[in-house]
Amino acid sequence: MADTTVDTVSKTPLTLLGLGAMGAALAGAWLAAGHPLTVWNRTAARAEPLAARGATVAATAAEAVAANRLVVVCLLDDASVDEALDGLDLTGKDVVNLVTGTPGQARARATWATARGARYLDGGIMAVPPMIGVPAAGPYVFYSGSPELFEEHRATLAAPADTRYVGTDAGFAALYDVALLSAMYGMFAGVAHAYALIRDESVAPGELAPLLAPWLTAMTGSVAATAAQLEAGDYTLGVVSNLAMQVAGTPTFLRTAEEQGVSPELLTPYFDLMKRRLAADPRNGAEDLTGVVDLLRG
Repeated sequence: MADTTVDTVSKTPLTLLGLGAMGAALAGAWLAAGHPLTVWNRTAARAEPLAARGATVAATAAEAVAANRLVVVCLLDDASVDEALDGLDLTGKDVVNLVTGTPGQARARATWATARGARYLDGGIMAVPPMIGVPAAGPYVFYSGSPELFEEHRATLAAPADTRYVGTDAGFAALYDVALLSAMYGMFAGVAHAYALIRDESVAPGELAPLLAPWLTAMTGSVAATAAQLEAGDYTLGVVSNLAMQVAGTPTFLRTAEEQGVSPELLTPYFDLMKRRLAADPRNGAEDLTGVVDLLRG
């Protein structure tokens, strides 16, 4: 019979603080990969299923932090990190913070950790809990901060999800994370408006869906085109539908929303920026929509 025992001897031991949905998923992935794992959660009952799988359950955050050099934090927010780690000895520790926060919070936390003798890495998880530990689902985590910490623990950090190191600036992981998620919410807004338009018609959402998804996929080509224009400083580079033409078309979208009894509030902020860019200089009419980026930056 084949030996299915997981080798834990050569696996880096680590501590995980926080066992919410994401924390529990991460813990499960590390245990499945054979890493000796110490866990702590404010609500102790959440650790019981992991204890049954071999995790060591610490009674306090201090006990958990003391157990291992590598300490991963996956708590609710930045304030929760303060509360859990307040007054603890972090000398010689490698702290990896996977709490969703802002770039400024990440940079402040890096300074805070360094002052306490720890190396620091910030992370932005680009996945939902069911994707963790499932490589085919494509989960990954942005990391930024100490390059030495990242290189030393890269294999361990990659057990739950792929790793993408984005720089020594500790705020970059959060910046990349929020940038991608902001684009996602913009897409969700457009999808919501599209479904609202057909809601009172004899068009089933299931009829629109197979048309909507491929259309949005096709439009993603504009992402690289916008990047090229920003880097070149030339917003007329490769323009297909110029700003003047698109501004001229906005009344149709607003009129359609009115006819369908749908609020245009998800569209009008973007349309207003387009109009401002054109009004600022008629020559901008030959551009793509990239000039909106400059308006957002003030």
